[in-house]
Amino acid sequence: MLNPKSVFALVTFGALVAAPLSADDDLAELAERVRNSEEVYTQLVDAPDQGVPKKLLDNCKCVAVIPHVVKGAFVVGARHGKGIVSCRSNGRWSPPAFLTVSGGSVGFQIGGQATDVVLFLMSEKGARSLLKSEFTLGADASVAAGPVGRSAAAATDVRLDAEIYAYSRSKGLFAGIALDGANINPDEDAVETYYGQSISPETILFKREVPRIRDEAKSFMQRLP
Repeated sequence: MLNPKSVFALVTFGALVAAPLSADDDLAELAERVRNSEEVYTQLVDAPDQGVPKKLLDNCKCVAVIPHVVKGAFVVGARHGKGIVSCRSNGRWSPPAFLTVSGGSVGFQIGGQATDVVLFLMSEKGARSLLKSEFTLGADASVAAGPVGRSAAAATDVRLDAEIYAYSRSKGLFAGIALDGANINPDEDAVETYYGQSISPETILFKREVPRIRDEAKSFMQRLP
């Protein structure tokens, strides 16, 4: 039978061995989130006759993708929406920062299905608002259902004068959706795990300063308009 000291030593050793594995698992999960976000974005913009108007793509300041928002996340405030965001300045897209989405109106829930969400931020105000610890759609920036169609003539709002446009997909097809009241928060733990250190959203999104840009992040950045 092991004595108490031996048991303590084994438990301590096990914890030390398990810690890096847990970190690796977290990193793999975040890398998969980036890949899933690119897939969702690609399927939205490549959808035949249902894509995003070119005018919107050409003028957006940031793109946020939240893949697989689960049932009830925006109804009960559970933190079930996790995604990434990249911002553009001088024609260059930033490495992704991580975010969570919660709250919002009961009307957001769509048939109890998991939902992919894509947000296009059109203004400098909307982009800078992402730096807040809690950014509320519809309060800190106006949000509208994203127009469907590749030309401005097909858009529901030809002038594209909202600060944010939102799209969702719950049953195979993308459509515009209103997200008033949903809260967006920086995911600081995810940032630290993914980049290996704590970095502010401003540094990532507007200064583009990160220790390393991983391959899946480069692929996502290159896919943006």
